[in-house]
Amino acid sequence: PSGGAVANISIATTSRRKDRNSGEFIEETQWHRVTFFERLAEIVGEYVKKGTPVYVEGRLTYRKYTDKDGIEKNATDIIASEMQLLGSRQGMGGNEEGGGGGGYSRPPAAAPRAPAPAARQAPAAAPARQSSGFDDMDDDIPF
Repeated sequence: PSGGAVANISIATTSRRKDRNSGEFIEETQWHRVTFFERLAEIVGEYVKKGTPVYVEGRLTYRKYTDKDGIEKNATDIIASEMQLLGSRQGMGGNEEGGGGGGYSRPPAAAPRAPAPAARQAPAAAPARQSSGFDDMDDDIPF
């Protein structure tokens, strides 16, 4: 996209599991770079702040770059096609309270702009989650 709005953010995903040897819970956090274009970028710039929970769908891209020390590195980025703001609407300028948020998608070039449908598939990146109830299961694979 040339001349349109662009926003780059980092999103953390955290998974919890129980260590089968010690019995203690281990949290692992991964960081993902997400790029938004056009209207999605404008929405991110206006509403997404550090710590804002978001749901993102998109495609993965891979790139190589050379760091400041001259070492060649690989990176995986997410190019967002849909985003949903999660959590409360506090601070978003609306009167409503409670869960939910805006669902947004980047429409095809010829399509009119409209919010994304409510139904979602598995996310490319998701915010950190509370316990799913499976945390106390051993990591033993039954086969």
